[in-house]
Amino acid sequence: MSTDHVQRARQHFADANPASRAHYDEARRYLPGGHTRTVLTHAPFPLEFVGGQGAMLTDADGHEYIDLLGDYTAGLLGHSERRVIDAVTAALHTNVSVGGIHPAEARLARLMCERFGLDRVRFTNSGTEANLMAITTAMMATGRDRLVVFNGGYHGGVLYFATGAAPWNVPYHFVLAPYNDLAASVAVIREHGPSLAAVIVEPMLGSGGCLPGADGFLAGVFAAAREVGALCIADEVMTSRHGRQGLAHLMGATADITTFGKYIGGGFSFGAFGGRADLLDQFDTSPEAGRTRVISHAGTFNNNIATMTAGGVVLGEVFTADVAESHTARGDEFRAHVASVLARHRVPMSVSGFGSMMAIHALADVPSTVDQVLARDHDLNELLYLGLLRRGVYTAARGMVTLGLALSDEHLATALGALDDALGEIDELV
Repeated sequence: MSTDHVQRARQHFADANPASRAHYDEARRYLPGGHTRTVLTHAPFPLEFVGGQGAMLTDADGHEYIDLLGDYTAGLLGHSERRVIDAVTAALHTNVSVGGIHPAEARLARLMCERFGLDRVRFTNSGTEANLMAITTAMMATGRDRLVVFNGGYHGGVLYFATGAAPWNVPYHFVLAPYNDLAASVAVIREHGPSLAAVIVEPMLGSGGCLPGADGFLAGVFAAAREVGALCIADEVMTSRHGRQGLAHLMGATADITTFGKYIGGGFSFGAFGGRADLLDQFDTSPEAGRTRVISHAGTFNNNIATMTAGGVVLGEVFTADVAESHTARGDEFRAHVASVLARHRVPMSVSGFGSMMAIHALADVPSTVDQVLARDHDLNELLYLGLLRRGVYTAARGMVTLGLALSDEHLATALGALDDALGEIDELV
């Protein structure tokens, strides 16, 4: 794909969005890059959104978009979900920053333990924090310091393995294994067994291209870890939305510690880690526990009233296990429709994913490895992203799509039509 086509598409985008451009230029005076989320970077500049309602977003220039991104899985509920907003507003009229415990914290803990099969759970402010604390839990429990991670994985801003370990990562002793290669991964685990504290893995790579673990991969990795006395950490910050108990459960794999985040906070900052009682009770500082060796876990906003209240509404009312199960099936159905649209066009495109999470790749065949994702035509992916924006559909520049609850059948049909039209335009260029 010629870069000239991409440059013209970028220029069309810039001409159509002068207000977003003005905001970007002003923001860069104070914010490196004009924002504080690297993933939002896109040439020539990212859109500025000024409103959202249900499944729709409005940008600074007045354009409306069907939101197929869902804030990278965090926006599962759509925009301005009234049940969450009303409950949080009522709670904040009672107290804001309590500096102690309150009923909403224990209620959300109970809901999470019952929903996801946890003995205990602790809250954090983000998925990054949750994964850091899960790793800490494993290292303290085992007395070991080495961690197996997977190429293409993402466990937070300082746990980044898109193409190997990032130089800004926390200075843990990481060992990389190839995602979806069970034999090679087992060999890595066995090689480092005596010093291995834990294996941390996503049941489906999220930022790595929505690549689900192959049949038997997750269970096989966990079995190998347990053979050498290491703990198993499932990063379900994104994938706990799938099915009744998360994607690991659907894959027949049980973790020792599971991490959560994103949508459970209902739009507020949220993270959590939970699992076996003997592991989580390392944090039990109560007099009744009588522990002489405990792990301290600080965080002023870990149990903040807004997030705890929102989470209770999300799991207790809005996104129940029944809703999660049906939403997963709806996502599978939509992904099949996307694949059908892609197949009608000359341009080489495929879609990977599971349930309501998916990614469109400029590849003829559906990828199953990170190397395959990296080999896609990035210019072609960008042309599709910009083409969908022109047609009022918002996705990630890297092709990620996550379905929210507010999307109607009409929204999805319109988005499929936009995809068909955008690909038809690209067909004329290749």
